[in-house]
Amino acid sequence: MSLKSVRLQKILELIEKNRIDTQEQLQQLLRDQENIQTTQATISRDIKELGLVKISDGEGNYYYAYGRRDRGNLEKKYHAVFMQSLLSVDYAGHITCIRCHTGMANAACAALDTMGFDGVVGTLAGDDTIFVLMRNEGQAEALAAQITAILDKH
Repeated sequence: MSLKSVRLQKILELIEKNRIDTQEQLQQLLRDQENIQTTQATISRDIKELGLVKISDGEGNYYYAYGRRDRGNLEKKYHAVFMQSLLSVDYAGHITCIRCHTGMANAACAALDTMGFDGVVGTLAGDDTIFVLMRNEGQAEALAAQITAILDKH
């Protein structure tokens, strides 16, 4: 997985968990919380690529968020993170187990949740593993096959 992919994924996570008002604040959070050193110019390009916009809190202050008109594009970004995070997939009974690069399971799981696979009851992500509870064993096998096809394409 490229450094850029990891950085983009971490930016998405930081935007979800924090109110970020400036590029400098995002740069500092990347450095302090994620140990990712980058320039302000790179942050600016990443914000544009991810489709982040500044929205008002109603009190004259602005912070970064996902573009409301850009939800489909955000799902494409999550799908790209998902594809880049995958290592392997298998199933046993009603559970599909997806192995990811270290530290990428949360973002991959969030992406998986937006992808609308049939039969998903719920998902659980650790550091490098996602468990997907399926309604039945056939759907667990089908999900594993779909994800294997994604892996084979990538």
